[in-house]
Amino acid sequence: MTALALQAEGLSVHYGGVAALKNVDVAVAPGQIVGLIGPNGAGKTTLIDAISGFTPAQGRVALDGRDVTSCSPHVRARRGLARTWQAAELFEDLTVRENLAVAADREGLWRSLWHALLGRPPQMASIHDVMELLGLERLAGVEIEELSQGQRKLVGVARALAGRPHVVCLDEPAAGLDTSESRELGQRLRAVADAGTGMLLVDHDMGLVLNVSDHVIVLEFGAVIASGSPEEIRRDPKVLEAYLGAAAADEAAREEAGA
Repeated sequence: MTALALQAEGLSVHYGGVAALKNVDVAVAPGQIVGLIGPNGAGKTTLIDAISGFTPAQGRVALDGRDVTSCSPHVRARRGLARTWQAAELFEDLTVRENLAVAADREGLWRSLWHALLGRPPQMASIHDVMELLGLERLAGVEIEELSQGQRKLVGVARALAGRPHVVCLDEPAAGLDTSESRELGQRLRAVADAGTGMLLVDHDMGLVLNVSDHVIVLEFGAVIASGSPEEIRRDPKVLEAYLGAAAADEAAREEAGA
């Protein structure tokens, strides 16, 4: 049996007396997209921080069946976990290819920059594959400062994938994108997953998450209130109430019942 790319069990995070995350379980199989949605302040980014080791948490995290609960963020990254950040910190004066070269090289930041500037970026096959998968080949030699917001978002995703992770946590990759850019991003992410990479996708664009995910988890106030297929999540009254309010949820339920 193939091990899960990511398995988090009973993750809880407390800030003083406030519970930001309450006993959350997440499982991502290779090639699967698991969507994570919830209102502002639900704990979505906190969950990614806990999984990637940037926030102390109770519970257990395993990558490919190996327990990494006590491991630092950089060790988790070496064992196949990558993530993006809400604010993509790209090297503005480097090209797209050079940004990916820095991310792909695990020898260290300064050596990576040196290789990139000398035109000898590492793992070129990996970088080429990622650019092709995300449709960035024609932008390979373009500097980051010349890109549109949508293109920058794609480069941020590509940078997370450049090191060939087994699973990647995407934190708001569609933030700031228009409808067509978000749709294209969804198609690209689906292609990446279909090529074998597991994904935990966090985004406020419910259309994006529900359209590309195989499974969806919904958080509210740090706790899971629903978990299931996109179709099940669309009909779940607790999800409708969390996003639309009780009155709107009741109205939606009546409309569906009368359909």
